[in-house]
Amino acid sequence: MDTPDNLSYTKEHEWISIEDNIAIVGISDYAQSELGDIVFVEMPNIDDVFDKNDVFGTIEAVKTLADLFLPVSGKIIEINESLESNPELVNSSPYNDGWLVKIEVKDVAELEDLLNSEDYKKLIS
Repeated sequence: MDTPDNLSYTKEHEWISIEDNIAIVGISDYAQSELGDIVFVEMPNIDDVFDKNDVFGTIEAVKTLADLFLPVSGKIIEINESLESNPELVNSSPYNDGWLVKIEVKDVAELEDLLNSEDYKKLIS
């Protein structure tokens, strides 16, 4: 299972990468493998504001539907529009082409509650 060291993770299997005050959020390789073939991703709107752990969308696989939880509080500034026509990018490239949203982080202190790759690996093993 691919678990890049440069990312932080949630217990709900989202990953987050942050630079300055902008974060990119997606689901982990483990999560996409557990879901199976992803057929649809419901995304929020640009400028929607969410608190930490709020549901910001859903991801639909052939046999299941899962909520997506925002790892930190913030405002949606970009969504991955490629997923509208190619939701399978989440399966084939969860950490690159299959990212979900970019957010403007409201409180960087919330990042301290996230898991590093080693702790996340222990969670999924």
